[in-house]
Amino acid sequence: MTTEPLRALPLDQLRQRTSAKWRTYPDDVLPLFVAETDFPLAPAITRTLEHAVALGDTGYTSGDSGVREAYAAFAERRFSWSPDPARMRTTADVSMGNVEILRRVVSPGDRVVVTPPVYPPFYDCVAEAGAEVERVPLRERGDGWELDLLGIEAAFAGGARAILLCNPHNPTGTAHSRESLAALADIAARFGATVVSDEIHAPLARKDAGFTPFLAASDVAARVGFTVTSASKAFNLAGLKCAVMVAADGPTSDLLRGMPEEVEWRTGSFGAMAAVAAFAPESDAWLDSLIAAIDENARLLADLLARHVPGARYRIPPVGYLAWVDLSALGWGPNPAARILRDARVALHYGPAFGEGGAGHVRFNLACSPEVLTEAVERIGALVTGDEEERV
Repeated sequence: MTTEPLRALPLDQLRQRTSAKWRTYPDDVLPLFVAETDFPLAPAITRTLEHAVALGDTGYTSGDSGVREAYAAFAERRFSWSPDPARMRTTADVSMGNVEILRRVVSPGDRVVVTPPVYPPFYDCVAEAGAEVERVPLRERGDGWELDLLGIEAAFAGGARAILLCNPHNPTGTAHSRESLAALADIAARFGATVVSDEIHAPLARKDAGFTPFLAASDVAARVGFTVTSASKAFNLAGLKCAVMVAADGPTSDLLRGMPEEVEWRTGSFGAMAAVAAFAPESDAWLDSLIAAIDENARLLADLLARHVPGARYRIPPVGYLAWVDLSALGWGPNPAARILRDARVALHYGPAFGEGGAGHVRFNLACSPEVLTEAVERIGALVTGDEEERV
């Protein structure tokens, strides 16, 4: 049976929201930059939060929130992976979890590998943990991107102590293969390094997308790594503050248990409640409908770019609602999003912010209505047409 795509809310309702997506720019700008979605909440989440408000259930988050058990069951259903709830802890968000783990596996001044082009806050997370960034860019293949394992090996051989991995990768949507992740684990083990895998976009993976949680890649990966994840991207819960840190081995579990209680106390009460509802079986159908809507928009963007922005280079992302588009051929400089915002009134994420490989690129957010996506690309296409007319 074909899953019916979820429908986005209309613009007049969305513009009543107070989140960053809808308050950063004036109303004449179409916002397709930050990773928020334009869909209604999953019904189970709405009911849970409405009930909590009616009860005045707004106190501190309980250590027995149910998030760990809910995530373990979700991972089993969606990824065929069975993490142990006893080896998890929660915190406010994935970036905080990344930082707290890095602080405990590196010393001040140590180097941590990142794989640009990558989510810009990764650079800040490494600095917040007191470490230095070592960049090992992804390798571009004809059909996508992959980890540069030889480059990562050289970084570890040169003294880097950890890697902050993006899996699935933001902005390319790459789901690193099980073989690649297992090889990364072997390299890390050989040099005594740690892998911190940010898997915030993993809940958006289709069952046929080939997504592998890092800790499930091999027995070695389970020993050398941590996963940090959340319902926040897939279910649009970023403002409610709840993430899960996962270990799969005795020493790594001890590291999580040894964190100060305050790390877990930062978990938002509404975030924990919403995460339990999001990870529940009841929300699976909603999530499948969301993924169907994103898949349709990913294909639509390919068609729109071919018609209106023929110089664009774009690969449909295997996972997630972020689209990485190369506009270098248009001659709009290293940061084409700046001109697009100024002249087309479309807000896209700036490619250079993602590091090496970002010049000339923009990142689209596909978690919107087809109508909004169409208008955005048509506006950009009008700039292309205008440039061509000027050259004639």
